[in-house]
Order: sequence, then structure tokens, then C-alpha cells
Amino acid sequence: MMFKDLFKVPQTKYTTAEIFRWLWHAWRGNRLQAFLNAAIGLASVGVSLSSVWAVQHAIDVASHAVKGNIYWAVAVMGSLILCDFALNIGSIWVQNILGIKAQNRMQQQMLDRLLRSEWHGKESRHSGDVLNRLEFDVNTVVNFLTQTMPGALSTLALFLGAFIYLCSLDWRLALVITFMIPVFVLVSKVYVRQMRSLTRDVRNQDSKVQSVLQETVQHRMLIKTLESDDAAVNKLEGTQSVLRRKVVRRTIFSVFSNLVMNFGFALGYLIAFLWAAIGMSNGVLTFGQMTAYLQLVNKIQNPARQLTKLVPAFVGVFTAAERLMELEEDPLEEQGDPIVLDAPCGVRLDNVSYAYSDAEEDVIHNLSFDFRPGSCTAVLGETGAGKTAIVRMILALLKPQKGRVLLYNGRESREMSPRMRANLVYVPQGNTLLSGSIRENLRLGKLDATDEEMHDALHKACADFVFDLPDGLDTQCAEQGGGLSEGQAQRISIARALLRDRSIILFDEATSALDPETERQLLQNLLKHNDRTIIFITHRLAVVDYCDQTLKIERL
Repeated sequence: MMFKDLFKVPQTKYTTAEIFRWLWHAWRGNRLQAFLNAAIGLASVGVSLSSVWAVQHAIDVASHAVKGNIYWAVAVMGSLILCDFALNIGSIWVQNILGIKAQNRMQQQMLDRLLRSEWHGKESRHSGDVLNRLEFDVNTVVNFLTQTMPGALSTLALFLGAFIYLCSLDWRLALVITFMIPVFVLVSKVYVRQMRSLTRDVRNQDSKVQSVLQETVQHRMLIKTLESDDAAVNKLEGTQSVLRRKVVRRTIFSVFSNLVMNFGFALGYLIAFLWAAIGMSNGVLTFGQMTAYLQLVNKIQNPARQLTKLVPAFVGVFTAAERLMELEEDPLEEQGDPIVLDAPCGVRLDNVSYAYSDAEEDVIHNLSFDFRPGSCTAVLGETGAGKTAIVRMILALLKPQKGRVLLYNGRESREMSPRMRANLVYVPQGNTLLSGSIRENLRLGKLDATDEEMHDALHKACADFVFDLPDGLDTQCAEQGGGLSEGQAQRISIARALLRDRSIILFDEATSALDPETERQLLQNLLKHNDRTIIFITHRLAVVDYCDQTLKIERL
């Protein structure tokens, strides 16, 4: 890496104005904490500047440079110290109690935005990367908006207050101390842009490390059975080594930049000390005034130092904001109240075609089919024939590039949209239970479901085994239904769908883990006195025997 490459100004995805608009919008939900932090900070500035006078006064009283009562002078100092303690306690309470609320609120907003965005068929980001952004980048943005910016306001107030105070004592020294600050402002522009790029590289690579870790933990049983422990660890090491190189590059740039700035501040302090020492030696200054001089120089330089630290804070929040803005790039689905048609309902595919964005040819081409109201249909087809695309079009997760998907009953017909998803319930393949109790998993289908309704749904889904468990409905499931077999988890998922009680039920290989006898009994229970429209995506011929009609998809 060439040294000059460190100072090459990179191009960014979003403009500074766009990022500021996004941050302003994000700040609107965190105003209370920001105002409280700003108020505490400004109060601390007042206490800090008053302490300078109190120390100067006490020293001058003690050295008989001025008249006064030393006990009252010390009492004033003590009172200011107690005020500072109280403000520090208040600041800690606001930052910790309100801070976690602000972070949680923003995570909820970002997650809600993700859940409401359009589905594009294939995920562009690994789940580990998304989690990294929702945790670390959200925390960076919230801390910046609620702590860093209010802190910057109080820091600026302290700088100006100390500067004015020092000017009242010696305006020439004040100008000497602050002469180098404009230089730092000019240099910071290059620093911000370069550090922003370096930080983004680090954060993106850190997301990749987390993705590898998450994927390895999730599939550790598979890795063990394949005896691929070394391969998994080596993959992690390869990803981490890239991260280390990026961290080293950022650190070199940061250390060099801080070295330059700290040298300037140290030079300024030495000049101020020499100036005050000469003044005291010549009898122009008292010892208390010299102490005040040096305190004020610190109170000018420390805010200036803090303001320079604002530069990496801006870099961090710009990087975090960019990464969160990327999560919001997908447009929102149609929003509004659900549209529910009177049962029974059917679904009609009217010359639909669909192709994935990275495919040259249609996976579905000019397909027409009628899933009649109250019918039971088996959808068959080899892998890659387009069954998944059909499922997602019916669920309004994908929109056909040609043709229409219609939802209809005896009185009306509407083109399928996200708002009409309320007419369907979907049972996907595999173990889809969440961590928590069986009761909590069932109530995802119906939040106010009674125990009687849950028992009835479990019975229809051939999940009577739940009643024999020691804790029954309160039995705890680990991640992805851990503690239950695949077949048991599938039956609970089917019971959850029955509780949702929609006019159309879509089963996507939802009986793949069931034995033939259980599958037969389940199908009989589903079709007995059935007024729903049932669609089976299946490879099992036993399911076909229970269906009224069959749709066979040929691979194009």
C-alpha cells in the first residue's frame, strides 16, 4: 500500500446532504434524550467556568493578593464540586436509561421497515450482515444523535466561554492559543472523507466475519458430520485476516492524524505556560491569575480536542447511516388496511410469466390455472420448474412480469396485492417454529386463541402428542423448534395455520417429514367438512390422491 493512497479522497454512495436528511429524520424520535443531555452539558459548562473563578479567588485569598474569607472561598469550591457530581449522575442516568430505549425504538423502526419492504425473490444480504447493521450501526447512530451532538453543543459552549474569559484577562494570549484551530478545520475535511471510507471497509468486513460465525453456529451439526471443522475455522480465519488488514490501514491513518493534532495542542500549551510564567515573574500576574490562565487554556484546548474527536464520530455515524440507508433502498409494499373477501375464495393465474433478475429466461411462462373456491389442488414439478415462484406470486411476495394473479369469490374479483394477503395462510417446508413455548408459537396464528381453540387445532393437525408432554402447551422450544422432531414441528406449524383460519391454505411440502399413516390422517382431517381452498406444493403422490385437481409444472 502506497502512503499516498491513505490520503486519496474516495467516492461515496450517498451525498452528505442525503445523509444529513436521513439523520435529521432519525433524530426526530430521540429529541427528549438529546435535549436532556444538552441541558445537562450546558449546566456543566456553567459549573466548570465558575470553578475556574472559585479556584483563582481561593488562591488569591490564601496568598493575601485579595481580601476575603478563605472558609467561604473553599465552601464555594465545595458547592461547585457537589453540583458537578450531581450533573454527572444525571448524565449517566439519561445516557443509560433513555439510551437503551432510543436504541430499541430505532431497531424496531428499522425491522418494521425491513418487514414491510418488497420481496425480490433472492436476498441480497446475508442475515449476519443485516443483524450487524441493526445492532452496531443503529447503536452508532443513536449514540451520535443523543450523546455526541448534545455533547458537542456543550463542548462548543465551554470553548467559547473559556475563550471569552481568557480574553477578559489577556486577549493577546487568547488569540495565540486559538490561532491553530482554523488549520485543523481545513485539514479535517480530507480526514473525514478518507476515514469515512476506511471505516466503512472495516464495518463491511466485520459484517462478513459475523456472517461466517452465524452460519457456522447454525450449521455446526452438518459441519461436524462432514468432519469439516478445520475448513470452517480456516474460512473464519481468512475472513478475519482481511478484517485485520483493514483495521491496520485505518489505524495507521488515525495514529498519524492524531499525532499531528496533539503536537499542535502541546505546542499551544507550552506557549501559554511560558507567557503566564513571564507575566508572573514580572509581577504582572498573581499566582491565582496564573492558575486561572492555565485552567482556561486547558478549557479551551480540551473542547478543541473534543471537537477534533467529533471528526471520527462524524465518520462513524456517516458510515453507519449509509449502511442503514442501504437497508431502506427496497421500496415498501402497498400499505393500508387488509382487504378480506368473503369465503370461499379462489385464485386464478391469468397468463403469468416471471423471471428472476439474474436469469435470462422465464422460470414461469404464460401459465394459466384456476384454483377454484373450495378445491384441493396438488402442484407438482421437478426442482427448478418454478413452484416456488408460483407460491410467492400467490402470496403477493412477487409480482408477475406479465399476466395477473386474481383473488376472487362468487361476487368479485381483485388482482392479488400485499393488502389481500390476509385471505391466505402459508405453511412452509421444514421446521418453522420460533424459540418460545408451543402456546406462543400457536398464537402467532391467532393472538387471542383460547386453550380450547388450540387443542382443537392441534387435534386436527394430528399433534395430540402435545397433550402428553409434561408442560403441555407451555413446553419450551429452542431455536427452530429444538427439542422436537421435524415431524412434530411440522404438525404444530399446521395447527398454527388452522388457527389463523383463512379461506386459502397453501402447504409448501408441509408434510414432508410425516410418516404415511400420520399424513393420511392429517389429510382426512383437513378435507373433512372443508370449505377452504387448499393448495399443496408436493412431491408425494399420496397427497395427490386426496386432491380434486393437479397442476403439473414443466421446467422450461
